[in-house]
Amino acid sequence: MKKIIDSHLHISKWGDEDFITCFDNYVKEQGIHALNICAIPLCMSNVANNIMLGLYKLARPNTYIHGGIELIEVPLDNMPSGMDTVAQYKELMEIGFDGIKMLEGKPTEHKRIGKSINHPQLNRLYSEMEKDGTHLLMHVNDPDEFWDLERAPEWAIKAGWTYTDGSFSPYEEIRDQTIQILKDYPNLSLTLAHFFFCSKTPQLLEELFSLYPNLCVDLTPGGEMYVEFEKNYSYYKGFFDKYHNRLIFGTDRSYKCDEKYADWQYNLVTTFLSTDKAVESFDNKMLLGLGLPKEKSDNILFANFENRVGKEPKAIDKEKFKQYIDKYSFALTECDKERIKPLIERYL
Repeated sequence: MKKIIDSHLHISKWGDEDFITCFDNYVKEQGIHALNICAIPLCMSNVANNIMLGLYKLARPNTYIHGGIELIEVPLDNMPSGMDTVAQYKELMEIGFDGIKMLEGKPTEHKRIGKSINHPQLNRLYSEMEKDGTHLLMHVNDPDEFWDLERAPEWAIKAGWTYTDGSFSPYEEIRDQTIQILKDYPNLSLTLAHFFFCSKTPQLLEELFSLYPNLCVDLTPGGEMYVEFEKNYSYYKGFFDKYHNRLIFGTDRSYKCDEKYADWQYNLVTTFLSTDKAVESFDNKMLLGLGLPKEKSDNILFANFENRVGKEPKAIDKEKFKQYIDKYSFALTECDKERIKPLIERYL
């Protein structure tokens, strides 16, 4: 069984024991060594996400979890005392979370919080995480074609992920805010999800890699990313060979998902990274595998993540976890509370 860590998954919908079975099946069927499940505040609050993640980790202690910060007041000028970004971060670390996931750079969330991921509340968080060496997985931007209705894919239009009405920050502005974070916190252990949506401009990544030693990008599709790998295969073969220690494997799989599609996606990415076989890609054309040496493909498939997050997941402190649930219960809906209750009774 090949050692692989899927560094980027989500529990994006409510479920009872079924969500544990869902990921158990994934681990068994694909031979995954470990999972890193992340908060994603699109379907439920980060508090609800964090509680589900903690409960999952109690059920399956070999799981890594990256929690989200609940932005209680947006814009961020009036975060309650004792519940600011740094206070919440410290609480999650004490509970036994392994890192932080931020979606605040996705254009919809970026707009909601006031069009800045450089707000002082967030800058204090980056500063504290840099000091502690804590891993931050950050979704920033979306594919640049989402700002152009003529180029945006139909599925993105249906999802509401097009940004042409003037109310969203431009792609370049969000990108530049992210680069400013790196300038201000150059030793931050930062992984930018989805290749930083730079598959058309990888020279920018090469420049950033040369400047910031703890910067990585993950390879979670974005199908447009793999289309660009296909179009510029010779360049990317050299890129992956050179930067094998700055790239991290992930799939963006979630509970619940179309499992057949998710399995296809997993097989595409792992085949591309670790073999020289051709595999059908997102444009229905064939993408030739990179044929990387085992040491380099292993770095991408698990070692780079372990080097930044740890060889083993942290354990959950049940008392700290109970205190968190009590403190932030105001952020839960009545439906949240009902769904969480039987899981708390079972695992906590």
